[in-house]
Parts: sequence; C-alpha cells; structure tokens
Amino acid sequence: MTYSIESKVGELLDNSHTSEILEKHLPGIKKHPQLGMARSFSLATAAKYSGGVISQEALKNIDSDLRSLAT
Repeated sequence: MTYSIESKVGELLDNSHTSEILEKHLPGIKKHPQLGMARSFSLATAAKYSGGVISQEALKNIDSDLRSLAT
C-alpha cells in the first residue's frame, strides 16, 4: 500500500511505520485532544483545520517520508 498525505489520519496512526513518521514531524500528535475527530479525514484535509499546527512544510516532509515507504 502506498501512503501519502491523502491517506486518512486514522490509517496513518494505526500503522507503526507511518505513525512514527507523523510523530517525527508532528511531535505529540498521538495525544492531541482533537485527534478523534481527525481520524476520518485525510492528513491534507486535517491540516486545513489544524490552525497552523500542521504546516505546509510539515505536510511536504511527511508526504515525502510516507511515499518513500513504498520503495
């Protein structure tokens, strides 16, 4: 399976490899109080509602790391 920022937050968090990538770029994301609401959104969509917590630079870096898992 190929992962990207278009993957659902819940799918990314439920996989140990992709969860590590999220935590690397977004420290503490696994404990964020609004995480339950974000699980059904793609990471890109969740970023729009994050109030700047998930920056465009972070999205770019996360996407690169996620896509590298497929190779």
